[in-house]
Amino acid sequence: MDLRFRGAEPSEEERAAIDALLGPPASAWDGGARTEQDLRFAARAEAARDQLLPALHAVNDRVGWISEGALEYICRRLTIPPAEAYGVATFYALFSVQPRPKRVLHVCTDLACQAKGAESVRRRVEDHFGPAGTSWQESPCLGMCERAPAALALEAGTPPVAQVYAPATPETITTMAEAPPNSNGSTPSVKVTGETPERAAVPQTGQDGLLLLRRIGTVDPASLDDYRAAGGYTALRRAFELGPAGVIREVLESGLVGRGGAAFPTGRKWDATARQPDHPHYLVCNADESEPGTFKDRVIMEGDPYALVEAMTIAAYATGCAKGYLYIRGEYPRAVARLQHAIATARARGLLGDDILGKGLSFDIELRRGAGAYICGEETAIFNSIEGQRGEPRSKPPFPVEKGLFGKPTVVNNVETLVNVLPILERGAQAYAAAEPKLFCVSGAVERPGVYELTFGATLRELLDLSGTTGTTRAVLLGGAAGAFVTDLDIPLTFEGTRAAGATLGSGVVLVIDDGVDLKSLLLRIAEFFRDESCGQCVPCRVGTVRQEEALHRLSRRVDDDDLVLLREVGQTMRDASICGLGQTAWNAVESAIDRLGVFR
Repeated sequence: MDLRFRGAEPSEEERAAIDALLGPPASAWDGGARTEQDLRFAARAEAARDQLLPALHAVNDRVGWISEGALEYICRRLTIPPAEAYGVATFYALFSVQPRPKRVLHVCTDLACQAKGAESVRRRVEDHFGPAGTSWQESPCLGMCERAPAALALEAGTPPVAQVYAPATPETITTMAEAPPNSNGSTPSVKVTGETPERAAVPQTGQDGLLLLRRIGTVDPASLDDYRAAGGYTALRRAFELGPAGVIREVLESGLVGRGGAAFPTGRKWDATARQPDHPHYLVCNADESEPGTFKDRVIMEGDPYALVEAMTIAAYATGCAKGYLYIRGEYPRAVARLQHAIATARARGLLGDDILGKGLSFDIELRRGAGAYICGEETAIFNSIEGQRGEPRSKPPFPVEKGLFGKPTVVNNVETLVNVLPILERGAQAYAAAEPKLFCVSGAVERPGVYELTFGATLRELLDLSGTTGTTRAVLLGGAAGAFVTDLDIPLTFEGTRAAGATLGSGVVLVIDDGVDLKSLLLRIAEFFRDESCGQCVPCRVGTVRQEEALHRLSRRVDDDDLVLLREVGQTMRDASICGLGQTAWNAVESAIDRLGVFR
């Protein structure tokens, strides 16, 4: 793709999709029809690069792929060099710049699905459709681990339709791939056997004492009235009573730390953002939940969307943010639909927008869909993605609380972290700290996979007793692909306890591995995942993830001490020198499998 425009024209369908998002062009200078006035002077609309990702989605959703003509038209509308827009469009796995069918099937082959038979599903699809390519492709984790193996069908159109199939079986997968959409078009449909998705994902549904999961499966997620009747917006009213400084003080005293894996104190982050003299301040909710084996945020967004809206409003009030961005992964069609409805309803009822509840607070939320990039779960990569850049991490310092989104002070929290603020304000910091809840995503060789809520300090054995193991447990992968394998089931599930055991709590992944799982194949899938998801910005990660995968391919055929030495050297280099957490943790699971499980002995 050139830096210059090459004269390619969009189709009428592509032009209509872009204009529906951006409005009609003001003049020929930004893609409209030429008039006599345009020959006299240049009049361009203000550059709006931050609309690049939504514009790419608009075309991809309508047509199924992004042609050169559509890309050039987007670039004229947003004043972006074509080569830069091409770099963004090709960065994301859900976009295509080559022609493909309107209906594309994504078959998950990641850890939880692999442990539950995804390979047989993949082979059946390959036998029917041929090698992965335009009509179907292998996919990293779809966040449906409690109903693995999973598949996602995306069909472009007006409107587009998305269907999640979980569990998918070899007997039904080809029929699903060819079936017409089972939807009226207004809401993405989800095929699930048995219970409703919310109840199936939360085995503890209805249990007394739950804080974060108490409404999921028992309250209509589409009804704001039901949410308020179940205690919704009590926390926001309490926040108004405390004032911004009082809210931050409660969060600090509660000891709440981030639930995305880094475990940074939330109150300190909020306080640092609130103190910044530069304005405006921005709030970003990181809902780009892409760690293999993680699905807790999806369950919250699907089952209790108003809780996230309320929590974001409280965070904005405390930190002085008038605008919030909810960045959600593109593989979550049901969560996207639920949140769009919740945001629109809250806005219509005066709970978003100007003068919320008559307290003078002005705050609104814009939902942004990701498009298939694990690296966008890194907090600064989210900023680049929202701004219309490639989703590559930024060097720190400066930190987001100083210069984040659009160069302004920004507070970033993930979904679970934010919804923890509600019980803090409802119960008080001390009562919350006495029984602090944590969500765990349990999948693999268990009888009752799903999201579980336990208090910090419970052991791994207690969690597995709740979920019920099947067969002999060989190991447990804690923290997902970036985590570590453990065999001690008496590890306390705290950040300190897992760290002492040489593991990490991470985002709460608990993948149970039994004797039927081929660990060499599982490690190779982890290596492939990191190779695919590396943004390529820094050499240690870009080269190291490739060398790690190559060594594991060789080791899967024959064990060689030289390859084991090479793996350690490459892993340590990635850990020490990579710019962000992806490269720094890409070696963790492989190292633990070699040292603790003796995979290549």
